[in-house]
Amino acid sequence: MGLSIFDLFKIGVGPSSSHTVGPMVAANRFLGELSDKQLLNQVDSIKIDLFGALAMTGSGHATDTAILLGLLGEQPDRLDPDKAPELLRTIKDSGQIHLAGQHPVAFRQEQHLQFHFGQSLPAHPNGMTLTVRDHAGIVLHNNNYYSVGGGFVLDEQEASTAQTRPTSPRTIPYPFDNGRELLQRCEDNNLTIAEVVMANERHLARYPDIEQQILHIWNVMAQCIDRGCAKDGELPGGLHVVRRAHGLHQKLLNRKAHQKDQLELMDWVSLFALAVNEENAMGGRVVTAPTNGAAGVIPAVLAYYVRFVDSGDEQNTVEESIVTFIATAAAIGMLYKKNASISAAEVGCQGEIGVACSMAAGGLCAILGGSPLQIENAAEIGMEHNLGLTCDPVGGLVQVPCIERNTMGAVKAINAARLALIGTGEHRVSLDDVIETMHQTGLDMQDKYKETATGGLAVNVVMC
Repeated sequence: MGLSIFDLFKIGVGPSSSHTVGPMVAANRFLGELSDKQLLNQVDSIKIDLFGALAMTGSGHATDTAILLGLLGEQPDRLDPDKAPELLRTIKDSGQIHLAGQHPVAFRQEQHLQFHFGQSLPAHPNGMTLTVRDHAGIVLHNNNYYSVGGGFVLDEQEASTAQTRPTSPRTIPYPFDNGRELLQRCEDNNLTIAEVVMANERHLARYPDIEQQILHIWNVMAQCIDRGCAKDGELPGGLHVVRRAHGLHQKLLNRKAHQKDQLELMDWVSLFALAVNEENAMGGRVVTAPTNGAAGVIPAVLAYYVRFVDSGDEQNTVEESIVTFIATAAAIGMLYKKNASISAAEVGCQGEIGVACSMAAGGLCAILGGSPLQIENAAEIGMEHNLGLTCDPVGGLVQVPCIERNTMGAVKAINAARLALIGTGEHRVSLDDVIETMHQTGLDMQDKYKETATGGLAVNVVMC
């Protein structure tokens, strides 16, 4: 099965796609395995073991609570974030967890959920093991899962058989495994990048109305911006970070005509990104784009276009432009997913903010009239100037520097698109070159800069 637009853009909850959405998905899969083997009613105890980055920053990223919610049967795209605290409180107060919402098992977090600091499973830094036993203490079933970024999850068998550089099956109409092939598909068939992706998407048939599902994805993003602008207060976790989107929104709305300046649009772009990632930090509903930690970049750039840019093209409606943006951005995200990584635990934040910036730059370039060559150039510029970006969350929370980093990624993406549109599309460094460089840089990067909160700002900023 080829990668889908909706693999890159998933509706979920904050604060992390790899540490929150992925573990919840893994718990759902574990329940499915128990159900398939008709073992659920035989379970007497459950053990959860977290390794690598899931252990190091799991508490700050809500990994533990995400797994518990997943074991209740809750799913990332359907969970009501407002109900999550009550569900978790019931587990704590009762000393039981109802697997799949139906089978009660004794559960004390300090006994049945363990963070293995400094230990990793072999296949990926984001590893977890789920084990269930019967009344006699005999293991009924266990499995290892790896949350490999953007909400993608592999079990032990899948991880052991996965190719280092996965390729697309040749059954889709326009397969591509790298940027060069993507551009060739466009040239050979006189198609845009978005048209190539949409043709493949129709073959995958994930949704009967692809355009409407894309617009639904955008509506969730837009609603997240609106919620983030409406709420104020302090973010949870102990860093005492105050939400800024609400105050900035009010200042922009109340700014007098004589107070406006030529760079005001940058404030709006920053506002949109702040709003999304403050909601993400609160555990609110967001769209992985392609991850939660970078969830604000693409909505901010697309909101900038929808609210402020007049394309001057009467043939394309705003809705058509949104579909083109998302489809184009997805194509670029697929290249990173296939040939590098979108996991900060593997390659640092260049795999999150860097990839989101690259995707947004390509998407914006497309709806501003860019050719496939110019779009590929925009995406290359977006990543080239994020190479080496580390992931060093202070306190293990997706707040500092993560929230502000989304504003920088969004502004860079707009700049990258505009730079690409100035030229003809001819450029010295290809997107494939920069993706390979990002991958190699991630391999060379020390683990303390890969979402472990053991290096960089995470150790140089004192929590108080």
